[in-house]
Amino acid sequence: MLNNFILRGNICYSKSAQHLDIIEQGYLICEAGVSRGVFKELPEKYKGLEIRDFKNNIIIPGLVDLHVHAPQFSFRSLGMDMELLEWLETNAFPEEAKFKNTSYAEEAYGLFVDDLVKGATTRASIFATIHPEATQVLAKQLEKAGIKSYVGKLNMDRNSPEILCEDSAMRSAADTRFWLEETLAAGYEHVKPILTPRFTPSCSDELMDYLSELQREYHVPLQSHLSENYSEIEWVRQLCPESKCYGDAYDRFGLFGSQEPVIMAHCVHSSEYETALMKERGVMIAHCPNSNTNVMSGIAPVRFYMDAGLSVGLGSDVAGGFTTSIFRAMSDTIRMSKMRWRLVDDSLKPLTIEEAFYLATRGGGAFFGKVGSFEEGYEFDAVVLDDDNIASTLKPCIKQRLERLIYLADDRNVRHKYAGGVQVL
Repeated sequence: MLNNFILRGNICYSKSAQHLDIIEQGYLICEAGVSRGVFKELPEKYKGLEIRDFKNNIIIPGLVDLHVHAPQFSFRSLGMDMELLEWLETNAFPEEAKFKNTSYAEEAYGLFVDDLVKGATTRASIFATIHPEATQVLAKQLEKAGIKSYVGKLNMDRNSPEILCEDSAMRSAADTRFWLEETLAAGYEHVKPILTPRFTPSCSDELMDYLSELQREYHVPLQSHLSENYSEIEWVRQLCPESKCYGDAYDRFGLFGSQEPVIMAHCVHSSEYETALMKERGVMIAHCPNSNTNVMSGIAPVRFYMDAGLSVGLGSDVAGGFTTSIFRAMSDTIRMSKMRWRLVDDSLKPLTIEEAFYLATRGGGAFFGKVGSFEEGYEFDAVVLDDDNIASTLKPCIKQRLERLIYLADDRNVRHKYAGGVQVL
């Protein structure tokens, strides 16, 4: 049963990408796992609820990670001198093959989930591996931890190393159906399944047809990669010469938002046609600036996507990204937008603190429903931040303290967090 309670502190949240709402020493109401709003003075009807007074701490919505590879957590920060395809062959594929062993999965996923719990992330969309049993291990651990998440068993039936290539499209689809049935039957409160074709090069047309059928049958969302790297895009062009763009290689099978919601990670080099198709289909873009620079993919035109009205959130993309911190994703988003403005296109002005914070909360949260804000009716995801360990002779205002946390925060600054009204930390 969910508690009804009140958090008191310095409350920061977004109603729009341009404005950050700040209420000093405000009251944030949780009722049955839902926010009833933020108030400077406590309304009479709520005065009987427990008040958890965090005094001078900062309270923000839980952060949302739209794209992360759980099995890659153990080798984060390794191989950062390689481009994407070489990095996959050298690091990602050999590590992911180990998850055939469920004992290894228990240990490795335990480290990943523990890291998520300690940080400020309350929602995540997560890639697992091709192994249904190991993916169920991850789902169980996330459920126990209380992290609200989508978890996907990978699909890979071509152009993959033998140790990580499924026997056939039919076998891949059968294992995916098994994963869907097991996950739905488990009755998880926090974890939901999501279809996860790794990317077009690893999935045959026959497999994509099967996945389309599964999506129609089970009504589940989908996540994958899109236009991340020049060599990857060229590979897709050779594999799918009939497709008008990389995104069209998904769209031909109805897997680009026409049936159910879709997250596409990266979109660093999306064409004008592909961008228009994403907007038309309502595709959610997971911007992963840390990964995009580490594996030398480029700088995504996030300002252009936002101005064009596309849906955008942030992803850590561990282990292309070297940390699960969405604070780091925010700061990298701002810094990379400056580099694009200076070096690539001076018509796209850099992103602001307000915009990066919006992407990390309300922007990405939209994929989960009414998530990522403290407006009335939003699911109650909240993080209490203590910045006393950040030494300074200054006396910054609340916004400056939040800005400083975006650049400097780590697990030490996360005092408590709630997901759907349940205390996770």
